[in-house]
Amino acid sequence: MSGATKIMMLDPSEIIRPEKVQAETGWTFRDFPEESDDPIKQRVKKTYLDMHTYQTVDYVKRKHEEWRKFNKFESTIMAALEKLNDLIDEADPDTSVPNIVHAFQTAERIREAHPDKEWFHLTGLIHDLGKIMAFYGEPQFSTVGDTFVVGCEFAPSIVYRNSTFHHNRDLNNPKYNTKYGMYPPNCGLDNVYVSWGHDEYMYHMLKHNNATLPDEALYMIRYHSFYPWHDGGDYMHLCNNYDMQMIKWIKEFNKFDLYTKQEKIPDIEVLKPYYQGLIDKFCPGLLKW
Repeated sequence: MSGATKIMMLDPSEIIRPEKVQAETGWTFRDFPEESDDPIKQRVKKTYLDMHTYQTVDYVKRKHEEWRKFNKFESTIMAALEKLNDLIDEADPDTSVPNIVHAFQTAERIREAHPDKEWFHLTGLIHDLGKIMAFYGEPQFSTVGDTFVVGCEFAPSIVYRNSTFHHNRDLNNPKYNTKYGMYPPNCGLDNVYVSWGHDEYMYHMLKHNNATLPDEALYMIRYHSFYPWHDGGDYMHLCNNYDMQMIKWIKEFNKFDLYTKQEKIPDIEVLKPYYQGLIDKFCPGLLKW
């Protein structure tokens, strides 16, 4: 990218403020203590320790090669969602309900706030569906949790940044441990390797199966777990103007993804016909995963 290109800056007013929601509701979100007697918090840190140990440039490239063959199984969207009934996210400190419940919680809140955007409702429903990798041999440390860029220095806002990367092989590699690492300035997030997880997998799966969701939906799915960027403000030096135009959609989506986790459990069977209609419209039939 030419040095003369002007990169858009983020308006601080668009930043999500969890403290406001916490003050209004009493709920807490994204609490990652270094030490805790809570077994859920201990499980969360262990998942991130494994993630930050094993997710290297080479590891992420291998995962792209393995999973983007889309030869694991075939399934409809709804059948895959039902399978998530059996999955608890080991990196999430905010909920212990099955992921299918969180999917419908998110979708319904989006539907309430944006009644005219069907594609947004469906995005909320399927945003975590890539976690189905956990049923096909993928460990949770490369399925769930916040994502981060590999191939350059590990950003300061990454969860457990100072206590979990000490055994990562890229940490002391001069090709990868500088600000830009192996990337040109403002190359665009589409041209960087983000740690492997359900976001990246689901994005490529939908593209492979010719889903007709708009670019905004695919972008939300691909980067909604990229908290060090859209919440922490890191990696802006790798973004291009397209990324800076799209971040507002990530932030809008995140309101419903994060803040629905303490709400009542929806009647999934009653809601299924509406969402099946959206599936039939945007990503119908038996898909290759």
